[in-house]
Amino acid sequence: MNKTGQIRDCLRSVIHGRPEVVDLILVALCSNGHVLIEDVPGVGKTTLAKGLARLLDGAFHRIQFTPDLLPTDILGGMIYSPKSGEFSFRQGAVFCNVLLADEINRASPRTQAALLEAMNERQVTIEGVTYPLPEPFIVIATQNPIEHHGTYPLPEAELDRFSMQMKIGYPEAAQEVAMVLGQRERHPIDDLRPVASAAEIVEIQKQVRQVAVDLSVVEYMADLVRRTRQEPRLQLGGSPRATLILYRTAQALAYLRARDYVVPDDVKELFVPVLAHRVMLDTKTRYSGVAAAEVVEAVLDQVAVPV
Repeated sequence: MNKTGQIRDCLRSVIHGRPEVVDLILVALCSNGHVLIEDVPGVGKTTLAKGLARLLDGAFHRIQFTPDLLPTDILGGMIYSPKSGEFSFRQGAVFCNVLLADEINRASPRTQAALLEAMNERQVTIEGVTYPLPEPFIVIATQNPIEHHGTYPLPEAELDRFSMQMKIGYPEAAQEVAMVLGQRERHPIDDLRPVASAAEIVEIQKQVRQVAVDLSVVEYMADLVRRTRQEPRLQLGGSPRATLILYRTAQALAYLRARDYVVPDDVKELFVPVLAHRVMLDTKTRYSGVAAAEVVEAVLDQVAVPV
């Protein structure tokens, strides 16, 4: 079994009955992307993120986002030394391989925006000096639904940096019983040990880039994203970055399925997780109770699938 298979099996032992969620977070990792997990409290968002971090033999930092969190708490800043009389840069929590941004939408938009450069360019600029981040670098952010008390909406520019958004949902009855019984004495996450090094993940990301994508499939991706810009119920459609990320994640999904080529079904499976959080509903549709994911899913039926 390869490294991705080992990581998948270990995560499934911690998150019961949600194999599709585990696959999506692995797609984000292998495609060098970031993932946003939105759901109600208590369904395992933080557990999933911490589980992945434990399976990777790299630096892991967790930031609990709160209203008083400052950008310097994330990025770091210049520190004055009375002994030398000079300023030196002290790295913040973002300098790691896996960053867990827990309840990211409890911080102010100013603090949320501190992650923009790090997520997109894998670097941090302080006082005009640029500092590269370690490789690999993945942000796993969790957020509570916007209707919950004390939350701020994520800016559109930041949402666009996340490769995918996913929900975990409530478990079935049998899965919930298995979860309770599995934690009678200790949490299963305590038994997780690293199965892949940072260098091995970087190598996997390079192999994913070699997965073949036929021109007809690339055109299919572009047609789907363009159709979201023409959808009358959407005020804002998918950006060109959405097309590129759909391409990268489809390569990663094919790799996880042990294929060296992408098929249209890979694109269809990923279209909603990749696009739903990037689009903006118009006012009438938003107040009618229709979710963005429903509109995006309807777009799939409007574009012909390549043979």
